Amino acid sequence: MSLIDQPKATRAEDALDVNAVSAFVKSQYPSAHGPLDIKQFPGGASNLTYQLNFDNVSLILRTSPKGTKAKGAHDMAREFRIMERLKPSYEYVPEMIALCSDESVIGREFYVMEKISGIIPRANLPKELILSETEVNTLCKNVIDTLVELHKVDIQSTGLHELGKGAGYCQRQVDGWSERYKKAKTWNVPSCNYVMDYLKANVPTQEKTCFIHNDFRFDNVVLDEYNPTKVIGVLDWEMATIGDPMMDLGNSLAYWVQADDDFVAKQTRRQPTHLKGMFTRKEVIQYYCDQMGFDAKDFTFYEVYGLFRLAVIMQQIYFRYHHKQTTNKAFKNFWLLVNYMNWRCRRLIA
Repeated sequence: MSLIDQPKATRAEDALDVNAVSAFVKSQYPSAHGPLDIKQFPGGASNLTYQLNFDNVSLILRTSPKGTKAKGAHDMAREFRIMERLKPSYEYVPEMIALCSDESVIGREFYVMEKISGIIPRANLPKELILSETEVNTLCKNVIDTLVELHKVDIQSTGLHELGKGAGYCQRQVDGWSERYKKAKTWNVPSCNYVMDYLKANVPTQEKTCFIHNDFRFDNVVLDEYNPTKVIGVLDWEMATIGDPMMDLGNSLAYWVQADDDFVAKQTRRQPTHLKGMFTRKEVIQYYCDQMGFDAKDFTFYEVYGLFRLAVIMQQIYFRYHHKQTTNKAFKNFWLLVNYMNWRCRRLIA
């Protein structure tokens, strides 16, 4: 059995015009031969990902859901340009092939890139993949090293510095996420005023600036099928920007559920950070700061920020369920998790 994620049949509501896509791809990538078969990867809460199978090559197409506007997480041109500019300095980015801004082709912008074939480590590793504690530890370090490598990219040489909005990144994030929470609040979640007040009062006065992924998790990296502790790709660049590297790590740690966490935390686990050989969150912070030459003495602000940001994302999703804008039962109890995240934040602050 293959350890590599396999796409499924395309959902009817997400179907693409096969002939239009085939014609565009062949005009930009003439070596693609034969008829086109389109499959879809499940998941993708924001953008949609398809596999384009020709006789001699498989490629990846990314686009926004139908009816969305090209802004924020759905700006395909921005995502394409980021990856195109970053690729020469960061080997883990897929090779970009073409951006289609002509909305008459499939009704919205999309881009095509090479497929990085490998293992995506989700909540549990594939059953066929058995790693020793030493191998798990190597994998853990390699994933963190991949983030360190990103944060050390020279943003001036890539041209990515143009994405920056100047000083005040941390303040903008605290203000932005606080405002989003207030707008999405429902009666059954806490005010989070204590947490928001803490963040506002403790915004770092000394900011660091680099290129950040903004959603760096194990399930956004690709591992070598034949050497599964080796990272060969990093995916999902839609939220990437110029920002503070410690904020980026704080975001990542919000998803880092370790072996001795409580029952509720374990229910939220989306990556295999519970395995023997994985670092604890405290060890991640120390290892990362050692590699970057940062002071790991007080990381509380960044850890609280990451948890609060995740709470806001969950609440925004729950808000849609609460107001019957979606009927997906998976979101039914997200309000409980928001309460839990608030408790985690308060415990860190105390």
